[in-house]
Amino acid sequence: MTSHTAHASAGQHWETSAAPFLIALGCLLAIPLPFASYFQYHSFGFAIGFLGIGVPVLLAGIAIWVNEGLTQKHDQFGYVSMGLPIFITSEAFIFLGIFASYWALRLLAPSWPPANTPHIGLTIPLIMTVILVSSSVTIHMAEDKLEEGDVSGFRSMLIVTILLAAVFLGCTLFEYSHLIGENFVPGTNIYSSAFFSITGFHAAHVLVGIGIFVSVLLPALGGKINKDFVKCAGVYWHFVDIVWFFVVSQVYFW
Repeated sequence: MTSHTAHASAGQHWETSAAPFLIALGCLLAIPLPFASYFQYHSFGFAIGFLGIGVPVLLAGIAIWVNEGLTQKHDQFGYVSMGLPIFITSEAFIFLGIFASYWALRLLAPSWPPANTPHIGLTIPLIMTVILVSSSVTIHMAEDKLEEGDVSGFRSMLIVTILLAAVFLGCTLFEYSHLIGENFVPGTNIYSSAFFSITGFHAAHVLVGIGIFVSVLLPALGGKINKDFVKCAGVYWHFVDIVWFFVVSQVYFW
């Protein structure tokens, strides 16, 4: 018993990675510090500076971690499939907390939307919905291609998914620029704070999804594909798609 345990322990080793530290540091620089700089200390320059550093660090950490999972051999397996439901559940509760705050603001407000709120059209969010749903279809098609052994088709569908996600982010930036041009910024009123927080948080998840897909695509171009990671990336993307239906229905249509 003792020798067997010692032998099993000898076959294992500690695995180290800088990726978790980079992701944690990127989250710190990209989320709480910009918010505190802008809303608490009213420093737009510091907020942009923290974002300019935090976002690349966050994306680098995600890229490194995903690439390690795709390309390195591990003694034990199953962590990805086990960890994904925990991750998705935690993300769902974060979004639920944000939506609960919005519902409280919305239901307790004497009038809605508050004064100084410009008309926010429904055309762009509807277009964004079509784009995001289409991207869920294409990533599903990519997974089907991979299961069929069509690696070229998988890569093509994955590229299409990335492009659709990028167009979605482009629509978000276009809408933001239009609203900011009408002096509707996060500090305009309580609705603007909720609007930019919710849509911005979702857009951040889209950006992370793009980073994950790119991290899957680059090794795939060299023939290195981990089906478990591809499946988990697809599940994450479908989750982002589902959350968008809550965003668009609550923030735009309600």
